[in-house]
Amino acid sequence: MLSSQNVIDRFNLVQLEFEGGYFCETFRSAETFAPSWTEGGQRSVSTAIFYLLRPDTFSALHRLPGVEVFHFYAGDEVELGTIAPDGSADVVRLSNSLEPGTTPQFVIPGGTIQGSRLKAGGEWALMGTTMSPGFDLADFHLVTRAELEELGHAESELFSSLCAG
Repeated sequence: MLSSQNVIDRFNLVQLEFEGGYFCETFRSAETFAPSWTEGGQRSVSTAIFYLLRPDTFSALHRLPGVEVFHFYAGDEVELGTIAPDGSADVVRLSNSLEPGTTPQFVIPGGTIQGSRLKAGGEWALMGTTMSPGFDLADFHLVTRAELEELGHAESELFSSLCAG
């Protein structure tokens, strides 16, 4: 059976310090454009990554202005928490098991807060994300505990556990 370290080594994943987990960018389009929110700054049309979670990691709550599509590849189920711009919250179960209530792919609209972790008892999960416009660190916003409280979701065990600060 594969271990998380086998997967990390196989895909040359590195720790994603500011968000959590392990990743490797696998694609960045050469074509660029200037989305309205960048005030003239250029962004790649699209980017893609591999992303791995282990029990000792999580994807901290964050918001990006563009669309992000999650793809589940292998491993154990992931809980993906989202908070829409209108304040409504949801939990999506990512898995390739195809059991009712799970999905191997999920689209997160721009402006949605998101964070994820392995389901309790899981050992690792390998996912991918594709973004359009492409990821740029200048667009990344890490959600603080104070912001989570303002949104009214600080009492949620899931959202509270995904808050980096």
